[in-house]
Amino acid sequence: MRIEVLGTGCPKCQAMLRNAERAVSELGLAAEVVKVADISAIAAAGVMLTPAFLVDGEVKAVGKVPTVEEIKHLLKGGGE
Repeated sequence: MRIEVLGTGCPKCQAMLRNAERAVSELGLAAEVVKVADISAIAAAGVMLTPAFLVDGEVKAVGKVPTVEEIKHLLKGGGE
């Protein structure tokens, strides 16, 4: 599983990255969590508002910082 946090480095983006890492750890998932700050890569993902949260290339959340519990729900296959 590949989890991407898209954003240029603002406090919200940093908070989302921390929440994603914590959710993965608490669920015991074998997942790669990466931060994507490149504007071209963000736009290529179809994201126009950050932060954004992607799982295996699929956008799951945009423009808000999901809580650890919300991210866990998304990682278990739940919708936004």
